[in-house]
Amino acid sequence: MSSDQDQQIRSWRKSSYSGHEGACIEIADKVSNAVPVRDSKAPEGPVLTFPSAAWRIFILGVRNGCLPRMVLTRPNP
Repeated sequence: MSSDQDQQIRSWRKSSYSGHEGACIEIADKVSNAVPVRDSKAPEGPVLTFPSAAWRIFILGVRNGCLPRMVLTRPNP
């Protein structure tokens, strides 16, 4: 993400469907032509930035059930 885009981020938000388990992502709105995404557990960590058009396609795919359902497992400590 460019420093100009970084300065545009005023707030991050999580989905209203997010629970309290900590497995959430946050996105920043109103960044020109991009959607910054970060891990809510590590807000100071890296930010992935997706082109706005690619993010819209991803969200449409999720809403329409076009993505395969994945079961994530966590490694045992």
